[in-house]
Amino acid sequence: MKRNGSGNGKVRAGQQRVRCAIYTRKSTDEGLDQDFNSLDAQREAAEAYIASQQHEGWVCLPDRYDDGGFTGANMERPALKRLFEDLEAGHIDCVVVYKVDRLSRSLLDFARMMETFEKHQVSFVSVTQQFNTTHSMGRLTLNILLSFAQFEREIISERTRDKIAAARRKGKWMGGKPLLGYDLLLGPGGGKLIVNEDEAVRVRAIFDEYIQRQSLIRTVQVLNERGWTTKRWTTRKGNERGGQPFDKASLFRLLSNVVYRGKVRYKDEVHAGEHEAIIDEDIWTRVQKMLRSNGRTGGMHVRNKYGALLKGLLHCKPCDRVMMHTYTAKGNRRYRYYVCYTAQKQGWHACPSKSVPAEEIERFVVEQIRAVGKDPAVMAMALDQARAQAMEEMAALESDARIAEREIGRIHGEVTKVAADAATNGHAASRLAELHERLREAEQRLSELRDQSERARRGVVTKAEVDSALEAFTPLWDALSPREQARVLQLLIQRVDYDGENGKIAVTFHTNGIRTLGQNGAADGLEVGACATA
Repeated sequence: MKRNGSGNGKVRAGQQRVRCAIYTRKSTDEGLDQDFNSLDAQREAAEAYIASQQHEGWVCLPDRYDDGGFTGANMERPALKRLFEDLEAGHIDCVVVYKVDRLSRSLLDFARMMETFEKHQVSFVSVTQQFNTTHSMGRLTLNILLSFAQFEREIISERTRDKIAAARRKGKWMGGKPLLGYDLLLGPGGGKLIVNEDEAVRVRAIFDEYIQRQSLIRTVQVLNERGWTTKRWTTRKGNERGGQPFDKASLFRLLSNVVYRGKVRYKDEVHAGEHEAIIDEDIWTRVQKMLRSNGRTGGMHVRNKYGALLKGLLHCKPCDRVMMHTYTAKGNRRYRYYVCYTAQKQGWHACPSKSVPAEEIERFVVEQIRAVGKDPAVMAMALDQARAQAMEEMAALESDARIAEREIGRIHGEVTKVAADAATNGHAASRLAELHERLREAEQRLSELRDQSERARRGVVTKAEVDSALEAFTPLWDALSPREQARVLQLLIQRVDYDGENGKIAVTFHTNGIRTLGQNGAADGLEVGACATA
């Protein structure tokens, strides 16, 4: 038995009181400081509707459930949570809103709310869209309204994303956290980045420090010793943000942010920006090469101290396990080996490959790379291998895309069937919500697969790129330190398979590595190698 709550309105003797809670929401906080705002207008309309139902015993509860500045796309709203707490405690008999989308714009969330309403025998009323959820026609109307509300929200989201993409391609700043080195100038056409000269000097000094230290951790230590912090700014509500000491992640974000070279980024695209660059192009390029190098090798503190060129690349083919680098010492001489992980853990008898001398197999792999450029037949084989690798990846992606398309077709069929039965099925709202969520995920997956397939198609290597890469390899290799030689092999080679049973070795190349080495690998290696030996 539900207890009676306080409220206004007159109820006839013996008539059951229907305690009505009014919920209001506005997506933005714009205008909420006015004497009579959107939330007040929604509540006034709901109170008038409740007053018109006094003959049915309806009374308006005095508690206000107002969410100003909260989206209807999720349920993370304080007043909504308080409403459901009171509802589950038995203090509410009916929830009244101005429009359905004030309660939620998500079909899935709304279906869950309706299940809670039904569980606690609470009615739901929309002032401007009159229907009764206890009848089949009311449930059908509700499903249709929520479907259109969710559709409207998704269309708005798509338009917003398209607008941001178009603005980014024109080089406009479209928001985000303020950056050290720039101030934001607000105008009628949006925001624009203006160089803050004092901060710009500090940004240039940070880039110089990293070039000198060649290590994120060491550079962070220097910056924190100087008391330098990230950008400090004040929000529109007057709250202080930023001004934190640098760490490895924040320093990396600063050093790799294309805004400092006068560009803007949209996903994988980089476009010329409207703002002025702070960092010169040669400094920027040098820092990015160093970041990529340190990302592969771990920075200045390299764990590969014995120059294992095939560390992480060499696999035992019979066991399909990585071969680990190790060594034995006799007197002052050190003998290096690659040992199969299976043989090391389970004993020599468990693996036909067992171990192989490190210098011998490393020399063989390097000679194989050199031989590719000298022998047209081997060159053709390497090219075919790279193309086959890319085509295999594209075929797998296309197969997954066809599966996703069939799944989307099946979900559309289920949606049509469930919508047709909605008038007689009380659980149709929940089922439709699940189907819409599955449909959204399947369509997103299909979009990702198509993007991956397009990138794989563009990644098919050409003969000219192979020629260029292998032409650069020999002069590059002889000028590199052992550390940089290991990096070049990591760039070029995907894996090396060693079959100790018959003494065969197979080298699989990285398609993107061949292209990268052919475009700028020689310059990268020689420059970084010179730095490493300085």
